Amino acid sequence: MIQGAIVAIVTPFKDGQLDEETYRELIEFQIAGGTHGIVPCGTTGESATLSHHEHKRVVEICIEQVKKRVPVIAGTGSNNTAEAVELTKHAQSAGADAALMITPYYNKPTQEGLYQHYKAIAEATHIPIIVYNVPGRTSLNLLPETVARLAKLPNIIGIKEATGDLNQGARVIRLCPENFIVLSGDDFTALPLMCLGGRGVISVISNVVPDDMAGMCNAFLSGNLGTARSLHYKMWPLMEAMFFETNPVPAKTALKLMGRISGEVRLPLCNMSPANEERLRQVMVNYGLI
Repeated sequence: MIQGAIVAIVTPFKDGQLDEETYRELIEFQIAGGTHGIVPCGTTGESATLSHHEHKRVVEICIEQVKKRVPVIAGTGSNNTAEAVELTKHAQSAGADAALMITPYYNKPTQEGLYQHYKAIAEATHIPIIVYNVPGRTSLNLLPETVARLAKLPNIIGIKEATGDLNQGARVIRLCPENFIVLSGDDFTALPLMCLGGRGVISVISNVVPDDMAGMCNAFLSGNLGTARSLHYKMWPLMEAMFFETNPVPAKTALKLMGRISGEVRLPLCNMSPANEERLRQVMVNYGLI
């Protein structure tokens, strides 16, 4: 079942190369923390700077290491429909439980173009597909009415809604079938969106505090809103800190400060400024992480 706290896991590098051993350790850290699912090769996984070979390898390692303990939702989106089909077919053959597909960035297709893009991929594959709407990165908005059209396609099962707009999230939930999975794409809207009918979150801060984000989702899903709300506010400073600079730079820096990864990112991303790293470090000290 796809619900709860699903981590958009970082991709660790060492000397410019994929650090496979550390990646496996991060996956185990997530499983031990109670994470409900893992997304390799999402935006937080720096998919934009992975070669096709690396992208496929990252997905394969994740599936192999997870061993079906939680769902693996492979990032397979592209602004090139043919490339998205190729990556989705690979995820399908590798054994991923679902594919997460960002809207085509830069091209700026119309709503009809977005529909046809996803329809073409859905018809070329049989893996469950979760569409991903993040206008802040793609410069276009997948409107609720278009999502409702897509929800009629058999293998499009949900959406990662990262507009930060609860009104839009509510419209998607209202227009789509009851079994359509709506996941928050912003940590700070995870709890309020679940209150409106969402099923969980694809999370950045789960990289750092998988136990607390999973705990919040577990509490909400079991009807304990008080505990869920307390965890929401506990995590709030860390949610803000994860965006002191462009994601995933703060998440990787936090994991570096915790001694889990090197913190290395690929250009055009670069290391956090010393001032922002110090701000992040102080949030983590206050949280009790370091």
